[in-house]
Amino acid sequence: MSLWKRTVYKSVCLSLALLVAITVFQRSLTPSQFLQEPPPASLSGLLVNPDSFWKSAKEVVTPTPVVSRRPQAWDVNTTNCSANVNLTHQPWFQGLEPHFQQFLLYRHCRYFPMLLNHPEKCSGDVYLLSIIAQHDRREAIRQTWGREQESAGRGRGAVRTLFLLGKASKPEEQSHYQQLLAYEDRIYGDILQWDFLDSFFNLTLKEIHFLKWLDIYCPDVRFVFKGDDDVFVNPTNLLEFLADRRPQEDLFVGDVLHHARPIRRKDSKYYIPGILYNQNSYPPYAGGGGFLMAGGLAQRLHHSCDTLELYPIDDVFLGMCLEVLGVRPMAHEGFKTFGISRNRNSRMNKEPCFFRSMLVVHKLLPTELMAMWELVHGNLTCSRKLQVL
Repeated sequence: MSLWKRTVYKSVCLSLALLVAITVFQRSLTPSQFLQEPPPASLSGLLVNPDSFWKSAKEVVTPTPVVSRRPQAWDVNTTNCSANVNLTHQPWFQGLEPHFQQFLLYRHCRYFPMLLNHPEKCSGDVYLLSIIAQHDRREAIRQTWGREQESAGRGRGAVRTLFLLGKASKPEEQSHYQQLLAYEDRIYGDILQWDFLDSFFNLTLKEIHFLKWLDIYCPDVRFVFKGDDDVFVNPTNLLEFLADRRPQEDLFVGDVLHHARPIRRKDSKYYIPGILYNQNSYPPYAGGGGFLMAGGLAQRLHHSCDTLELYPIDDVFLGMCLEVLGVRPMAHEGFKTFGISRNRNSRMNKEPCFFRSMLVVHKLLPTELMAMWELVHGNLTCSRKLQVL
């Protein structure tokens, strides 16, 4: 074949090949239909459709797998916490009282190992989980408002109770205390304990430890009540209040304080130095004694609290966590955290007909709690019924 004919022949073949390629792409066939093997892994994510080639990387939307952040069990097994010695050289730090210095030196230590655990408390359908955050008076609560129920009625799930504890504050008492506590827990099986000291400033640690525990072991609980060990609680009224509430709503209800100011008097238990909190007032928060919250909010509260530094007053700290979520706690007149009457000598504070209409009343000694419980649940006749629900 002459050189001229060979050149023409090659030109015709190339033209035909080009024509076939143009026709194929005009019919929107993907490149993989012409490959004997699939495209390389590095490219296959981009070759979703022919138009994707013209989009920037930011415009290509690829589904992100949802990975749960919730651990399957308590994941802190060792105490590895050292003091933040960088603070000790600061002039403002040296002027603080010793207990505030101690708090700030270890404030970064957030989670500790568990010593006693009862994940089985959340097995099955749990409607209301009651949490008591103090360290004594447990027996009076078990015999009164802390009694567990397998059903809250009306097709609702169980009512369960747990006590939150740390270790004995005095080192010389810890061994004896732990032995007694382990024996008590074998009998009742209702104690959660962590490896930190049970002290006033560590009440905030109890808050975040319980919220994390709840997120791990009890994510489906409907509602949570948290109270001190010196309160009177009327479970019937709590359940009646919750009857038309939903676990998914932003429910956080108690005796709410608005525009409360930090106490600057050094003789007060709640004294806060200005270097620790320099604002004029606190965000709204539920006062001590007890509050009620929805289970869904409790999980979100756990994650919002992890974004804040710990604060010495646990009630205020929870108010700060709620503020992060944009949730305002709801006040309810059935929560009396200063007693039914602020006047301690008032006869109202000893009148069982008032207690029968309340949800939570603060404060009662164990003997007072048991006596009031018997009166309220006995043959009590009241001239009129208060409507607080």
